[in-house]
Amino acid sequence: MDYQAVLDEVAALVKPQIGRGRVAQYIPALASVDADRFGIALADVDGHVTGVGDWERPFSMQSISKVFSLALVLADDGEKLWRRVGREPSGNPFNSLVQLEYENGIPRNPFINAGALVVTDRLQTLTGDASTTMLDFLRSESGNPDLAFDQEVAVSESAHGDRNAAVAHFMASYGNLHNPVPTVLEHYFWQCSIEMSCRDLALAGGFLARHGLRADGSRLLSQSEAKRVNAVMLTCGTYDAAGDFAYRVGLPGKSGVGGGIVAVVPGRCTLCVWSPGLDARGNSVAGVAALDHFTTLTGWSVF
Repeated sequence: MDYQAVLDEVAALVKPQIGRGRVAQYIPALASVDADRFGIALADVDGHVTGVGDWERPFSMQSISKVFSLALVLADDGEKLWRRVGREPSGNPFNSLVQLEYENGIPRNPFINAGALVVTDRLQTLTGDASTTMLDFLRSESGNPDLAFDQEVAVSESAHGDRNAAVAHFMASYGNLHNPVPTVLEHYFWQCSIEMSCRDLALAGGFLARHGLRADGSRLLSQSEAKRVNAVMLTCGTYDAAGDFAYRVGLPGKSGVGGGIVAVVPGRCTLCVWSPGLDARGNSVAGVAALDHFTTLTGWSVF
């Protein structure tokens, strides 16, 4: 398949959607991003990358980081994590406190903020430095040694992170955080602040298309674990719009409020699309549309 021709056509089809929606407002450092940006990259399982538009321009990965923290914990710790976090769609906003009280401090899934804090807590216990562990992994898988934290974004998130702090303290009251709350929050904010391009993220997520194999051919996850990460991405990866995303796109995907979305075609490729304008549920308007066009044009989906 001529990937470049497909991505060019996707970019042409999605052009009317670019700039629609609103950039994330609740993190001041993200509020000034130009909503008219758009990029898409495709990395095949052999590591060849194709892109269109702003595909090499770095942006704040935000909640896309949750995929990588989950994979790193599963790689080190196996199934133990699932005693502390569920695998079901939440049906509520990503920063909701509601279900935690009903469910005794156990988050519904690892991709809402509460679940991601539990995953970060476990990664901190396993490694002693959760955020740097993730950054090192992303540098290795993307082949980009210059990846870095965005200090402005991390500080901004910390200064406006009262809801996340409330969630973390609430779970700690149930014994579901094992490290000090300020430590967990710090590493969580730094992870979300990492700047990556569509190229970087498409390459870094390649292990999910290769059924658990890293870029160097070594195994990060078993085939079964990779399948499970993809499954949770499909059902929980786009906040409370996962059903609509599955309906339109038909691929495992994880979005972030920086405007990025990573999507996986198991056995074929990984895609990353970026456009900062978000819909009411926090997903990129043009990004979802682009992935919808891609699966329509190629016929590639998990269904």
